[in-house]
Amino acid sequence: MQVVRIFTGSDQQSHFEDIILKFSGEPTMLATETQPAKTIAFRSSARGTVLDWHPAPRRQYVITISGQWEIVCGDGTTRRFKPGDVMLADDLTGQGHIARVMGDQPHIFITVPLAD
Repeated sequence: MQVVRIFTGSDQQSHFEDIILKFSGEPTMLATETQPAKTIAFRSSARGTVLDWHPAPRRQYVITISGQWEIVCGDGTTRRFKPGDVMLADDLTGQGHIARVMGDQPHIFITVPLAD
C-alpha cells in the first residue's frame, strides 16, 4: 500500500517521498505491521480553506475520506490528495508546508497521531 510521507530534509524544507506499507499474514486477512497510535479524530476543513506555511503539529497519518486537498512543500513540489489517499505528516521542523482545500466540497479526513 502506497503512503505519501512529507518530511523535513537537511535543508529545513519539506519534501515528499512515497513509502510502501507491506501486507502479510493469512490470505483472508492481510495486515501491515502495527504502529502504536495515541488517538483518532475525524476532521472537516471548509472549502477554500488555506493553511499557510506550517510544520506538522505531530507525527500523524492523515487519511482523506471525502473532498480533496493539496499540499505544497517548501521545495516547491505539490501533491493533491483525494478520498482513500494516506499521508504520513512527518515534517515537524523547518518551514513546513501549505495545505489547501480544493474543489467545492469540504475536506473530511481522519488524523491518527502516532505514539512517541
